[in-house]
Amino acid sequence: MRVLCYNWVDYRDPEGRGGGVSVYQRNLMAALEALPDIEPGFVCAGLSHDLVNRTPRWEPIRHGPGRGKPRHWDLVNAQPMSPAHHAFGSPAQVSHPETEAAFCDLIARTGPWDVLHLNNLEGLPVGVLAAVRARFPALRIVFSLHNYYPVCPQVNLWRRERATCDDFAGGTACVSCVPHLPDQRLVRAANAVAYRLKCAGLTPGTWTFDVAFRALLGLGRRGVRLVRALRGGAGRASDTGALPGPDTAEQPVDPALGRPFADRRAAMVAAINAHCDVVLAVSEATRQVALRYGFDPAITRVGRIGTREAAAFDKTAARPVPQATDGTLTLAYLGYMRRDKGFYFLLDALEALPPALARRVRLLAAARAGDGETMARLGALGDRLAGVTHVDGYSHDGLDALLAKADIGVVPVLWHDNLPQVAIEMHARHIPLLTSDMGGAQELGRSTELTFAAGDTADFAAKLQAVLDGRVDFDAYWQGARAPMQMAAHVDALVADYRGTVTARAAE
Repeated sequence: MRVLCYNWVDYRDPEGRGGGVSVYQRNLMAALEALPDIEPGFVCAGLSHDLVNRTPRWEPIRHGPGRGKPRHWDLVNAQPMSPAHHAFGSPAQVSHPETEAAFCDLIARTGPWDVLHLNNLEGLPVGVLAAVRARFPALRIVFSLHNYYPVCPQVNLWRRERATCDDFAGGTACVSCVPHLPDQRLVRAANAVAYRLKCAGLTPGTWTFDVAFRALLGLGRRGVRLVRALRGGAGRASDTGALPGPDTAEQPVDPALGRPFADRRAAMVAAINAHCDVVLAVSEATRQVALRYGFDPAITRVGRIGTREAAAFDKTAARPVPQATDGTLTLAYLGYMRRDKGFYFLLDALEALPPALARRVRLLAAARAGDGETMARLGALGDRLAGVTHVDGYSHDGLDALLAKADIGVVPVLWHDNLPQVAIEMHARHIPLLTSDMGGAQELGRSTELTFAAGDTADFAAKLQAVLDGRVDFDAYWQGARAPMQMAAHVDALVADYRGTVTARAAE
């Protein structure tokens, strides 16, 4: 069986873009390549562009660790740029015949393929689904729903970097949703320059690359900021903790301006329902959101992702909570200092703890350092809590040592986070999770005692107090917890989906 996988960014990307989906794609490709009867391929789109010729085309990956890898392709000049916010509001996200034709040409000339497994639609027009179905009617199309891009051009249903979006008001809420939209022409030009430099062997993030990039693009300081933005660094308000300007949600918006966004959502959902054989939501929470926005329940089911981190579950055991003999509780936060991830809520909640409770809590925050104000707040917490430790990022290889003294993992997300990798990483090491009631992380521990209302500092404090008072039964917690999905078990279920022989057991 030949399986062509797609994501907008190469899973070997040296810039580390793509977050948890790239981690999953990397694990999945390794697992599929190890199977004797599966021949996987991979294609990405939306990042590579030519300086002059804009005609979409495909080629073997020409840069980075994927260079020279068999069955590894890049769709160059795809009209809808990726990631999604670089093409926010672009009609090419719905239809672009030239990009669709190039994608179909790739399938035809590198095939035959039995399965097209889409781990995203960013970087492709959704019209590619109809084009593929018309030209390759026997090709099975599997779509893994890792985010909400089909119903949200901002990807994560997160309104103006402030709050979860539950009503896009016929598309008018989308008009002013993203406070800082990049110039799409500038981004395309910057990507074209970056593509040429990478093909020449220069590595993004190095002094040589950055100097050459600024010289070729002629942007000076703007070039520096754009390099950082293209690498997924600064440039989003949620990365710094700063909120955008005054909310314009209450200001009247011409309904005509919202119509393209409403049409986009309708077209995306209709195309997926019509042409995908199965939609695999990575958590039940994700599935419920998808159904709410019109996904066909007959093809939309839960397909929990596997991870190599799950192997830690069989090698570890539940620990006493708390471990420290002085009665203090160590909370671990992994990931990003972002508002949607709940990091700034966590700071608010810890700052608001009653003094007696605060003196019994320690915080381990493993996340890239934020701006000066954020780091000052984090440092000031050291005067209120029993202790604060900040680690400026982490590697998967160092997780065991990093989390050795962690009692509780905190996943305080404020959006419908599908299934955070950080939650799996801690859960797999038998670290119980204190989660908000949004997204899929709560489905790992399945404990109401350790689930608090998203954004509610008082409920957060009450759950902490219950733990420290000894009112949480951790033996019962682990008896009711869901074991993380082993990669082998996930691949078995996925191959059943590829073959169309999925069982109820495999689906769940």
